[in-house]
Amino acid sequence: SLFDSPEERYLKARQSVQRFTVTQLGKCCSDTEDNLPRYVVHSYNFFLFPSTLGVTDVEFTLSASSIQFLSRYGFDYNKFLKDGIPYMNEAQEKILSQQLLGGSWKVSSALDRDVLKKAIDEVTCWIAAAEEEETMILQDLSGYQMFEVQLVLRQALQNVWTQPLGDKKVMVKKVSPQHRQLLENSPYDCCQKELILLSARGFTNVFQTLVEAKKPLVGHNMLMDLMHLHDKFYKPLPESYEEFKRNIHNLFPVLIDTKTVTKSIWKKCPFPRVSNLLEVYAVLCSSNLNPKDPTCPVIALASDCSRYAEKKCPHEAGYDAFLCGSVLLKSAHLLLCRSTDDAVEADPSFSQYLTVLAEYLNKVNFIRGGVSSINFSGEDAPCQHPPLLVVHVRGWPGLNERQIYQEFKALCRFDVRRLSKNQFILLSNKFKHVRCVLRDYKHHPHLRVSVYRHWRHSPCVNCLLQVSGIVALWSLLAFVLGGAPCCSF
Repeated sequence: SLFDSPEERYLKARQSVQRFTVTQLGKCCSDTEDNLPRYVVHSYNFFLFPSTLGVTDVEFTLSASSIQFLSRYGFDYNKFLKDGIPYMNEAQEKILSQQLLGGSWKVSSALDRDVLKKAIDEVTCWIAAAEEEETMILQDLSGYQMFEVQLVLRQALQNVWTQPLGDKKVMVKKVSPQHRQLLENSPYDCCQKELILLSARGFTNVFQTLVEAKKPLVGHNMLMDLMHLHDKFYKPLPESYEEFKRNIHNLFPVLIDTKTVTKSIWKKCPFPRVSNLLEVYAVLCSSNLNPKDPTCPVIALASDCSRYAEKKCPHEAGYDAFLCGSVLLKSAHLLLCRSTDDAVEADPSFSQYLTVLAEYLNKVNFIRGGVSSINFSGEDAPCQHPPLLVVHVRGWPGLNERQIYQEFKALCRFDVRRLSKNQFILLSNKFKHVRCVLRDYKHHPHLRVSVYRHWRHSPCVNCLLQVSGIVALWSLLAFVLGGAPCCSF
């Protein structure tokens, strides 16, 4: 809603982010080749799936329309479900760490419990007749089952030792308690707490590397992306909007939203108003925009990412990351060319691009709301909306917000809020819509439309005026009655 403040929108989006998971994440990094004016791009595509190690068992929602959308663009659900890289945030990692230290190991998955029961039965039957140093092999273990089988067996039986063999196999050896103690203190034990946590953290390790690098983080319309990064890989989203902003700024001191940048280019350059990332990329690559500009950055995909050079893969995360980085470089070059009267040098540095992008840094686009962008390094600047309109209803009982919206929808787009029983507020992001409604509804039999005036239409102001009027009236009556002459008999 256009009425949303950043705090209200954040709380709405927070509920959505907490319900859904991340299925795929794209990362694209680039550097300049020695003595060559071009950027070599390395694009990565990660399928993700929440960690299921221990008692961690995340529930998430699937949206039918989103599944349909991703399927249309060739999303591989088998990779997501079977081979998705695990991840966890700090709160989940703390719970897992406590379980590992306290020995309170439990398995949440019913499938894993069945596998473990079978393995324990095999080992207990074997160990009764086995001699010390004899071994047996457990097979067909996958994923976290490799860790869980070893942890459960070691916890249940003090005279066994386990070791992974790879290829879904675990070796079980019968040992003496003394030998077991020596093996537990060995630095080569694959079931050390740190190694298990490293495996369970999965993609969170990559996220932490990005945080430590302190490089500019680039996205397109990236507010929801930032919320998912915070919730899935850092900490559960806080209730406070300001705390969320501070946390993100501490994690990523330099944010660049290409949506914010390209919205500004619409006003400064002859740039078609497209919002879809693929369309923005196509326009910026158009020869009509920068005909034969020898200084324009050359963006080359690395040899292991050549698939994206041969085929468009819209809505695949790695490809979208490539588009986003390319849009940033081309937009920055366009702004650099417009900012100087002199010819741009043959090979502009990235620091020069950051200089012309300075006014957009940490300004993340805010879709249809009370501000135009969220400023992660300061106060949010209010959006310059057209004036509010107030609709007074006469002779049309029972009218609600939905009906008001439908009434004006045929003419233009407004967001609607009820002001009082017979009054509604309209808000648009286009001045021409305001002028159109004021003109066309001037003589409407049931709806009187006017510009909203706070002192006149606000229920709070009206209430205050009514209370003030009552107080003034009582004061006047008290003065009149108190000042009347007394009668004596």
